[in-house]
Amino acid sequence: MDLVHEFTVPVPVDDAWRILTDVERIAPCLPGAQLQEIEGDTYRGIVKVKVGPIQAQFKGQASFVEQDHVAHRVVLKGEGRDTTGKGNAAALITAELTSLTASSTSVKVLTDLSITGKVAQFGRGAMADISDKLLAQFVENLNTLIGEQQASPAPAAPAPAAATTEEDDAPQVRKIDAPEAEALDLLSVSSGAIVKRAIPVVIAIAAVVIWLVVR
Repeated sequence: MDLVHEFTVPVPVDDAWRILTDVERIAPCLPGAQLQEIEGDTYRGIVKVKVGPIQAQFKGQASFVEQDHVAHRVVLKGEGRDTTGKGNAAALITAELTSLTASSTSVKVLTDLSITGKVAQFGRGAMADISDKLLAQFVENLNTLIGEQQASPAPAAPAPAAATTEEDDAPQVRKIDAPEAEALDLLSVSSGAIVKRAIPVVIAIAAVVIWLVVR
């Protein structure tokens, strides 16, 4: 299943590239998602969603497969699973950035999504509708983040890295000390009729979309 999304960010293409490939920086923009640890180019975390009193939690990870800094093209591989076993998903996500003006950039995201379990029963229509609404929330949060950072003083340059030994070259797991994510309420992104018909499946779809489509 292919999902295509496109949005615009109000910064030059080089700035947009630095922001959108900095997963730790943009993770708080993802509704319901929380980045927990980084190991090399692999990012792991959880997604929390709810419908009224019903809540679910999903685990997932994404890793960079390709980063073309000149063409501003990045490919990521992601996977997520429902901790209660209702469904699993894997995706190959390709994002391409194109300069629109000196101060704006178009971002096109193609997601090749593979789903198994109960999640797969729900169909492309509902998947696309939920992913569209979630992406709109992500872009709104992202643009707010960009605006706040543009209004703040530039951060100090990082200190030079210490010399490393061959043993130090192995990827280290770095835990992310971030506030606990608030569960995304699916009533805000799904129609009441859909939610009533298949609450567990809608929860699974939303979690997969959050974790994979905009990563």
